[in-house]
Amino acid sequence: MAAGMDRRPVKVRARDLAKEFRVQVAGRHRAVRALDSVSFDIREGEFVAFTGRSGCGKTTTLRIVMGLEQASSGSVEIDGRIVDRCGYDRGMVFQHAELLPWRTALGNVEFGLEVKGVPAHERRAIARQALELVGLKQSMDRRPDQLSGGMKQRVGLARALAIDPEVLLMDEPFGALDAQTRESMQSELISLHEKTRKTVIFVTHDLDEAVLLSDRVFVFTPHGRIHEVVDVGIRRPRSDMVQIRGADEFQEKRYHIWKTLKAIDDHSREAVA
Repeated sequence: MAAGMDRRPVKVRARDLAKEFRVQVAGRHRAVRALDSVSFDIREGEFVAFTGRSGCGKTTTLRIVMGLEQASSGSVEIDGRIVDRCGYDRGMVFQHAELLPWRTALGNVEFGLEVKGVPAHERRAIARQALELVGLKQSMDRRPDQLSGGMKQRVGLARALAIDPEVLLMDEPFGALDAQTRESMQSELISLHEKTRKTVIFVTHDLDEAVLLSDRVFVFTPHGRIHEVVDVGIRRPRSDMVQIRGADEFQEKRYHIWKTLKAIDDHSREAVA
């Protein structure tokens, strides 16, 4: 369905987000603006990617949506409710899984459910189901030091899914993985999205990944603004990754985003010169 014809309700709404940090330069404090007038609507069940150069505000936006940071101005709403703190309607998967080393995979997935106050027998059943969903049925009793990088990320994903969030936020979760493991995780995520229909916001520098996974790609500028929103337009389900990567539409969308980012970089260099 084309973005303009999408009649699904808005799940995440951001309006005029701005974020300033205070930094010290040459002994003086000054304000640095990380986000500037960022607004968007993301619809229920939509998979959206944020891309752009390092330091352009992608992760800051994600953290504000999660409630881990407060915007200097502007607002974020989930189903019309203002976000002012973390909540169980959102789950986050970080670039590094940050697992508790003394807990098993199962124990790590149970952690969020413990905080939520879910009874022991119930949270164990939920955690087992989440680990099975990400393909770790045989590794539930392993500690993090007994897991590969890809398996650790699967545990992190299962931990986020276990609390059954309405919005899944992912901050470059596959960035530290080798190419083969990364492609495997991409395939797993496509399958999970088909099964769960979660609303997903995914931060990535990888343009192939952005186009492969998402319905729309938000292109950020170095000044913390959204320059363009690209409608990917590749139909789901996307089970055959080889076929998708070889499709003309995939190559055209990737090239368009690459060309847009290059133009932004060229303009920024000219402005500094």
